[in-house]
Amino acid sequence: MNYSTENVRNVAILGHSSNGKTSLVESMLYMTGATDRLGKVTDGNTVSDYDPEETKRKISVSAATVYVDYNDRKINLIDTPGFFDFAGEVMQALRVADAGIIVCSAKEGLNVGAEKAWRQMDLRNLPRAIYVSKIDEEHGDYNAVLAQLREKYGPSVVPIIAPCHDASGNVTGIVDLIGKKAFTADGGKNRTEIPIPDCMKDELDNLYNAVNESVAETSEEFMDRYFNGEEFTVQEIVGALRKAVKEHELYPVFCGSAVNGYGTLQLLTGICNLFPSPADAEPEQTEEGEKVLLDANGAPSVFVYKTISDQYGKMSCFKVISGKVTGDTVLYNVRTGDQEKLGRINMLQGKKLVEVKELVTGDLGAVSKLASVKTGDTLSASKDAPALAGIAKIIPSYSMAIAPKVKGQDDKVATGLARLAEEDISFTYGMNAETKQMVLTANGDIQLDVICSRLKNRFGVEVELSPAKVAYREKIRKKVEVQGRHKKQSGGHGQFGDVWIRFEPQDESDELIFAEEVFGGSVPKNFFPAVEKGLRECAAKGVLAGYPMVGLKATLYDGSYHPVDSSEMAFKTAASVAYKAGIPNASPVILEPIGYLTVTVPDAYLGDIMSDLSKRRGSPMGMSVDKDGNQVVEAEVPMGEMTTYLIDLRSMTQGRGSYQFKFTRYEMAPEAVQNKIIEEAKANADE
Repeated sequence: MNYSTENVRNVAILGHSSNGKTSLVESMLYMTGATDRLGKVTDGNTVSDYDPEETKRKISVSAATVYVDYNDRKINLIDTPGFFDFAGEVMQALRVADAGIIVCSAKEGLNVGAEKAWRQMDLRNLPRAIYVSKIDEEHGDYNAVLAQLREKYGPSVVPIIAPCHDASGNVTGIVDLIGKKAFTADGGKNRTEIPIPDCMKDELDNLYNAVNESVAETSEEFMDRYFNGEEFTVQEIVGALRKAVKEHELYPVFCGSAVNGYGTLQLLTGICNLFPSPADAEPEQTEEGEKVLLDANGAPSVFVYKTISDQYGKMSCFKVISGKVTGDTVLYNVRTGDQEKLGRINMLQGKKLVEVKELVTGDLGAVSKLASVKTGDTLSASKDAPALAGIAKIIPSYSMAIAPKVKGQDDKVATGLARLAEEDISFTYGMNAETKQMVLTANGDIQLDVICSRLKNRFGVEVELSPAKVAYREKIRKKVEVQGRHKKQSGGHGQFGDVWIRFEPQDESDELIFAEEVFGGSVPKNFFPAVEKGLRECAAKGVLAGYPMVGLKATLYDGSYHPVDSSEMAFKTAASVAYKAGIPNASPVILEPIGYLTVTVPDAYLGDIMSDLSKRRGSPMGMSVDKDGNQVVEAEVPMGEMTTYLIDLRSMTQGRGSYQFKFTRYEMAPEAVQNKIIEEAKANADE
């Protein structure tokens, strides 16, 4: 079926893990006939959780796109993970969504996942609705959740659907608060109207009034009619809500049960009636911040919001920004200038590809085998078109060293990580030149575990993780003068090199500064480079724990040579002898890296945060309050104490805390810490 831009809806489904996002999407697919059976997360057979890691873990780890046809509209749904480790997937979904639905459980209420989803949509300036799931499960309390939402976000949170229940509190269906009708579904695809129970009269009167109050506040005319006791028509209510939702003045609340089908069709009706189409959504922006209006009649252009990669190739998921695209459409990658023919155009139904002839402005699709295309790229009919704003980055902060279990497979690990990074842009990896470790940095231990599993399953390489080494350094604190003498006679030409070197600390550079003050030719100039080379090689490994020696100045000021036995190698060795003899007497110390920490937490957790910082040898630098009323603590903390901070912070704050941490400088470690580092280095050397 062909759709116009006005009949397309792009909706991200967000919320805390286990609140029912995937089950809701599955219910939408089943109730609209897109699937012929209702999949379950526990059975591992849902449409959107198709990745082997998702079926194994029973959680979403990737954002998955599906679509349904409802009331002659195409609704693209992007099911996002609820675990914070996979927040990068959420940002990809929000980048192309025109609205969002936050799923809250009737049992769990407004939790941290919902709060984070709300803030993320604030950043993207997206209209949103709330869906209260699992209303028919034991201990579910829709009214309590609604009260929480209204307490947190004010009277702009307006109920649209409420549970229908009998006198014993058993949920029998849902009540449409706009049409004032009750429906049941009983797991079938068709809703059936049922009488509204008498026991709900007072409860529903309050909810009806909440709807009317919200509608009345959208205009002075409606306010006057409301105070005069006039009833609003269904059309007037829907029209007022549509305008208010688009302008972020009202946030409708739906509810239901995905298992029994309660409320699913009503939610789809709400998406069609209340959420904006791409034509009515916020304009796109370029990287420079200029607004770009979607133009259905313009030259074709698309934005790539996700890459699905495996050992066989990759699939580029995109949103059409202007014009329409077909299999014959040729576009330029604005980033590289490369020309790309789209080829086969598909709609995504989870892992299933549904080929179509064309996609219109605002719609979502996918193509394969675009060689130069990466997530975040803009493809346009013109090479000179501006690049659209990319995807908001989640800066990873949980690092572990990664290595193959079988030696010699380092290249295989690097190749696999490169392919996975095409798909998941929220983790980084690279070789640490100082520690000689491949370091993998992600958003938590679960994401790291998923990456390791994918390396094994997709690329056939098993890896192991270990704590990433901290890049300590060594430095001397006083000046010493020492002789380095190398003499060896073994028949024929011998080896002779003799140098006097002054070692002293310097703050001009971390690199070794080499100087010479030789007079009278006691050391010929042609041997100076050999002396310097010997010292530089030695400085790569300090005398305390084997960390690089920094801030060192070495001055060659005297020595002697033999006209026959002296050589570059002999003087290089003599310099090494001088280094090993002199540096231990120059009061060497270990320097540790210090980082600047900015941690943001609700006020209730401030005491725990300050106590924890003290245990990590942190030095508070200041405090403030952000616009949301959260405490912002700034502190300097040794980087060696921060290896598990991400996991610990989530534990201390129930996931509500966030932080940024960046290296600032090196400073001398306390003596106890130095002794511990030296002992660990000796233990590792003995293994």
